[in-house]
Amino acid sequence: QVQLVESGGGLVQPGGSLRLSCVASGFAFSRYTMSWYRQAPGKERELVATITSGTGSTNYADSVKGRFTISRDNADNTVYLQMNNLKPEDTAVYYCKGVYSIVARSYWGQGTQVTVSS
Repeated sequence: QVQLVESGGGLVQPGGSLRLSCVASGFAFSRYTMSWYRQAPGKERELVATITSGTGSTNYADSVKGRFTISRDNADNTVYLQMNNLKPEDTAVYYCKGVYSIVARSYWGQGTQVTVSS
């Protein structure tokens, strides 16, 4: 059974930090490009960060560059999102996604809520 389970969300004050985790099971994690998306109330889901399989190249949305870091541990089938200097506009449900384009497969997690507020 394929699963992506996010954790680490919560309430944090502006300027604070959170580390999100997404644990994968049921598929060949190391072959998948992994991404974090977020969706704020009333807005479309947007791509936050991506890390490829193999070389582990990363890419970030302009709004989070220099503040967020995506990483992965293939031994533990986990992808992380370290979020620093959080702002109220980072408030959203954060989702992880795995994509294996060669076989046109993708999987989503259920999401974890991040709220940045004083």
